[in-house]
Amino acid sequence: MRRRIFLFFLIIATIVWQASAWAGGIVFVVNSAGASISVIDMTTQKEVRRIPSLREPHHLVLSPDGRSLLVGDTAGNQMLFLDPNTGDVQKRMPVADPYQLGFSPDGKFLTVNGLARNQVDVYDAATMKLVKRFPVVATPSHLDYSPDSSTVFVTLQDSDKLAAFDLRTMTEKWTMPVGKTPAGVLWLNGKVLVADMGTDYIAVVDPADGKVLEHVQTGKGAHQLFLSPDRKILWVNNRAGGTTVSLDAATLKPIRSYAIPGGPDDMVFAPNGKIWITRRWAEKVAVLDPAAGSYETIDVGRSPHGILLNARAPSPTVLSSR
Repeated sequence: MRRRIFLFFLIIATIVWQASAWAGGIVFVVNSAGASISVIDMTTQKEVRRIPSLREPHHLVLSPDGRSLLVGDTAGNQMLFLDPNTGDVQKRMPVADPYQLGFSPDGKFLTVNGLARNQVDVYDAATMKLVKRFPVVATPSHLDYSPDSSTVFVTLQDSDKLAAFDLRTMTEKWTMPVGKTPAGVLWLNGKVLVADMGTDYIAVVDPADGKVLEHVQTGKGAHQLFLSPDRKILWVNNRAGGTTVSLDAATLKPIRSYAIPGGPDDMVFAPNGKIWITRRWAEKVAVLDPAAGSYETIDVGRSPHGILLNARAPSPTVLSSR
């Protein structure tokens, strides 16, 4: 009887602890070289859990219905589905080389870049069945869609090109050179922006034909691009230079540069105005206060890469390690 009473109160205490401790939300950080996903309490800014993957996870994305967090494990050829409120593993699915992945704005398709296999796979988002496989020249890296979901743009890192695929006809529209070692790609104001990691600039590309219209200097090793929630500021992580730069999203004029050593890679925006940035070579996450220009650090696993923030308070549930 005493044991049952003890277990009952232990469960209640765990529920209360999670409900209060995670009231500010949780952050998921993918540790590529650590074969794991760190779960961070946003209130305490401490890692509270580490979820093992198979071999080498890189990126993650939230499903259109918000019920699953998909983590691509490239070397493991597996997609890991997590509960975005708790981190519990929902299921595992065989998927070929899921490096970068993203859902189309209309929620109809999931595009998966197979970096090592030189392929771009388009899945039906509802059934996770493969609809089309596009063979590409070399190392499909990052992706983004046109707002109407008709086109997906994919950077081809080792061929210095950008490819555009028509999702209505499932055909390749064009593949064009855009600069040395293109990585991040982002649709903005009717143009496609490409971070050329082998340079110190981003390329502004015409989505109709892939021609480069201009270059905007940001810093050494321009790697990833992000638009602020209010769509007024473009943020660029310059991984080799160890800087994060803000630009006016309308004019692409620079606003401010922040020193973030350790290879700044991906970022997410918190409701309190702070920006969480993975530091690929430092085994840490930086939490930047853009107004003050300072940041705090959080220890995570090896080679932190993809990051996703869930600011909603989760339902009280007992955590379990799987």
